[in-house]
Amino acid sequence: MLSYLFSNPLLFFVYLVALLVAIAVHEFSHAYAADYLGDPTPRLAGRLKLNPLVHIDGLGLLFLLFFGFGWGKPVGFDPYNLKNPRKDAAIISLAGPFSNFVLAILLSLILRLTSAYFLLVPMISLNVILGVFNLLPIHPLDGFKIVGGLLSDEKAHEWYQLERYGMIFLLMLIFPFGGSSMLDIIIRPVTSFILNFLIPSSLGNGII
Repeated sequence: MLSYLFSNPLLFFVYLVALLVAIAVHEFSHAYAADYLGDPTPRLAGRLKLNPLVHIDGLGLLFLLFFGFGWGKPVGFDPYNLKNPRKDAAIISLAGPFSNFVLAILLSLILRLTSAYFLLVPMISLNVILGVFNLLPIHPLDGFKIVGGLLSDEKAHEWYQLERYGMIFLLMLIFPFGGSSMLDIIIRPVTSFILNFLIPSSLGNGII
């Protein structure tokens, strides 16, 4: 993405805006789900907004620009305010990726009705990538808590023992071996499959 800054500054700006929108929608959805389920923590922290500035982590954004992976500012919630802490935590976690997929689908419909592919294709692709990435069942990604909410109490206890190793697993996936990372090998086929449905090939060529 950073390479566009020198080769195509306008496209870099479009991708940057698309990235900020995708992160803001993702984190806002976490906050909204938590608030809806009875926990006011995100609202009191000022996270119940679509303003990207309240959801961006500076270091995480720099990592995204330079290395192609990064993070937004996590939305904190208090499980003691939830009626069913583990299952509600799974719903809150699912809300982020789900919102990215919904936004990608809506933008795909608009893309078919307009000629704004220069703006819409990057927004669709980044929302899909962000949604798929966060569904990986590795702490601190959303998929970890989603899986935890689906398991029985006994299995969930065993599952959460893996939380301490999450960053190790994630770094192993991100670290490149032989020119590509395991993360890319896992995610690229899934994102490509979804994007083939959302973006007509005649419009996506040369932009993604």
